[in-house]
Amino acid sequence: MKLSRITTYPVKSVAGTDLAAAQVTPLGIDGDRRWAVIYPNGIVATRRELPRLALLNAVSTSYGMSLSFEGERMDVPFPSGAQVTVRVFSTEVEGVEDCGNYASHFLSSALEREVRLVYFPDSARRRVDPAYAPGAHFTALSDGFPLLLTTQPSLQELNAELAHPVEMRRFRPNLVVSGDFGPWAEDSWRRIRIGRAVLRMVKPCERCVITTQDPATGERTHGNEPLATLRRIHRAATGQIVFGQNLVVEEEGNVVLGDVVEVLEAGPSNLLDPKRGEPGRF
Repeated sequence: MKLSRITTYPVKSVAGTDLAAAQVTPLGIDGDRRWAVIYPNGIVATRRELPRLALLNAVSTSYGMSLSFEGERMDVPFPSGAQVTVRVFSTEVEGVEDCGNYASHFLSSALEREVRLVYFPDSARRRVDPAYAPGAHFTALSDGFPLLLTTQPSLQELNAELAHPVEMRRFRPNLVVSGDFGPWAEDSWRRIRIGRAVLRMVKPCERCVITTQDPATGERTHGNEPLATLRRIHRAATGQIVFGQNLVVEEEGNVVLGDVVEVLEAGPSNLLDPKRGEPGRF
């Protein structure tokens, strides 16, 4: 098994950038989801309710981040201004920094509603849900965990059932693993090593309406697919539709395309609670 794709998403819900190599830090791929668009009430925006986020592109730079929309570009420096509290679903995140009015005007015009841009600095702390990952594990502005891993055999299995196959970008993984192994094998992995990084699977990734959207436009393309098919062929015992695995970082380190992926620990599919043989908390 080998690492076949590395992707970072500098701004939450905005298009990602494929990398040849990356540093895996305790917060995931270095720079991943450190920025986010927020509404005036502090809630972090996502493509679930704001599909126009798909029209933006973001690239990390040495000075901050570069945003582009329909040929226009805005360079955003790392902020050092007012700290704000934002909300990612039910979690309040303190110590996030506002990026100023210029960024707000650019994004509000592009997205056709009032928004602001914020940055998650090194000084901020957001712990992951200890029910899934006990210990000192953290993330930035992701939905809940620092890394998402998917596998090519699982995508091939899904596409074999779809009238209109989908590409992996719909699932927004950070790491994609390919090789001669069966679909859904990742559900039984517990700990893996990629390059110098050691990662632990903590829960299957619940999928949402974003997977039904064209990654380039945000438009829904084929009704409720691929969610409808995933509901039929791959869901947790509790009913949640899942694809891929959320991970935390046990040992940070560099990863490179083509790195061997070594399974250090495995067990029963974590679509069930392996300790009790009962549905897990997904």
